[in-house]
Amino acid sequence: MFSPDWLLAYLALGAFAGFVAGLFGVGGGLLLVPALLFLFDAQHFPAEHAMHLALGTSMATILFTSLASARKHHQLGAVNWRAVRDITPGILLGAALGALSAASLSPRGLGIFFALFVYLAAAQMLLDKRPRPSRQLPGFAGMSAAGALTGWISSLVSIGGGTVIVPFLVWCNVPLRNAIGTSAAIGFPVAAGGTLGYIVTGAKLSTLPAPSLGFVYLPALLWIALATVLAAPLGALAAHHMKAGMLRKLFAVLLLVLATRLLWRVLS
Repeated sequence: MFSPDWLLAYLALGAFAGFVAGLFGVGGGLLLVPALLFLFDAQHFPAEHAMHLALGTSMATILFTSLASARKHHQLGAVNWRAVRDITPGILLGAALGALSAASLSPRGLGIFFALFVYLAAAQMLLDKRPRPSRQLPGFAGMSAAGALTGWISSLVSIGGGTVIVPFLVWCNVPLRNAIGTSAAIGFPVAAGGTLGYIVTGAKLSTLPAPSLGFVYLPALLWIALATVLAAPLGALAAHHMKAGMLRKLFAVLLLVLATRLLWRVLS
């Protein structure tokens, strides 16, 4: 059963992840998963389920983080809803498939590829290498394909998709602030598909800590989500008060940190 002693830890983790999510348009999963693994190990959760519980719980919190962050970005006029509409079908399919296959697929090769992709995107932002002005967002078919790949990767490593979506949108000549705001909104269908998959894959297990819904540990979800909903709008507001060049550099540094953490986890 859940002990109240862990409440403050979940609240602090949620507040930090929520602010970062609002600031950069990411779901916060690559921050949450390692921290949740540490907390779950400290609570002596079954070792064979700790990683899936961290992934599933992190994905479920992104539902709330993305809504809070997207609402603030929408109020500031930074969400491209056409892009959100076109990419959502592919996102839902890819995220559900990613969660369903997480138990049987080794993410080693995928993680290495993903980390190298993020390194490349971060280098492009740090060096301010802008794409050709003629490049635009693809049509519905192209956005659906991009969404399916993003959803699959995001669900396997439990991220909101911003690490992939923001560089993709910037590559398509969407301004960075709008890319961040749009990515925040796209995080919801990513989390919806992924969370459903993690609930289904863990539904029949009897050895999970109570109370859990599949691979979603409900006490952690509750308190982290509460903190992220309060903190994410503050991060989104901060994003719109920073100079674009500084925001670009900070986001690139965050990408480098997240990619390095992912690569270290995959290789170790």
